Amino acid sequence: MTMNRQIILAERPDGMPDATHLPLREAAMPKPQDGQVLVRTIYLSLDPYMRGRMSAAKSYAASVEVGAVMEGQTVGQVVASRHPEFAEDDFVLAPGGWQAYAAVAGKTLRKLDPAVAPISTAVGVLGMPGFTAYAGLEEIGKPQAGETVVVSAAAGAVGQVVGQIARIKGCRVVGVAGADDKCRHVVETYGFDACVNYKDDDFAEQLAAACPDGVDVYWENVGGKVFTTVLDLFNDFARIPVCGRIAHYNDSGAPDGPDRLPGLMGRILVKRLLFKGFIQFDYRHRQPDFVQDMGAWVRDGKVRYQEDIVDGLEHAVDAFQGLLSGRNRGKLLVRVGDDPTRN
Repeated sequence: MTMNRQIILAERPDGMPDATHLPLREAAMPKPQDGQVLVRTIYLSLDPYMRGRMSAAKSYAASVEVGAVMEGQTVGQVVASRHPEFAEDDFVLAPGGWQAYAAVAGKTLRKLDPAVAPISTAVGVLGMPGFTAYAGLEEIGKPQAGETVVVSAAAGAVGQVVGQIARIKGCRVVGVAGADDKCRHVVETYGFDACVNYKDDDFAEQLAAACPDGVDVYWENVGGKVFTTVLDLFNDFARIPVCGRIAHYNDSGAPDGPDRLPGLMGRILVKRLLFKGFIQFDYRHRQPDFVQDMGAWVRDGKVRYQEDIVDGLEHAVDAFQGLLSGRNRGKLLVRVGDDPTRN
């Protein structure tokens, strides 16, 4: 191999990103320098936060520069190493980005053992999405046995884990998703007590019926219609971890309609609601607990997961559009190269 395939950020999108903003190109094969490792990408993780990285707006992390390879976590295999701790054929978690090969600093890598868990889980249930669910629910949601927890985007990479942890804690768990098959999946596979399709005309009535004792914890992944509906069901002292607002990531202007902020602030005051936005790295100190707890829950079958794998880097942009519009089922991955650990 002498050439590398990459998807770059050619221009900043206004609205839904497409291949104009994220074209596929060929570039010279990278060569590792001292302290670096050349990694062949097996899986590219696609996550909602990437939409924010495409924008120039100030956020909790720097934007991707125009002309640069789009960033993202990858699972890959070492092709060549100039770092003493990594050898050819090692499997690693790497900040490789949207490309087939990446030369990355050894200090940014983590070795993966396929005998312990499927390597794809390093960017899923045992990686950033799983830790996001664990840390946000434990530190902000603080679910107590007998409480009702509502999870938006319940069939997604984070939501599926949030609901299962809440069930382990003894809560009633109600999911919200955008398709009937997603709702069936979270109930039948993950043990949610109920799941409601927000696209149904009687969504508000269905959600109220599924939460007869009100809502004590609401995991916010979405915003929009889902948030305004669950807002009417909050109990006093409800906790709302704000993980994402995917319904608004492609907004290019202020929403239509009346200003609802005064009413929201009134509810926050009267019901003594706790809203807290967070980024998973705010809780790095909980990483050892996560590794221990989640590893045991997955091994014991208490936490299950679904992966949605799309083949081919050339399909990454379409898959990302699907992620932003709710088309994926579970954790979304692009299989960029062969996975020798799978039969």
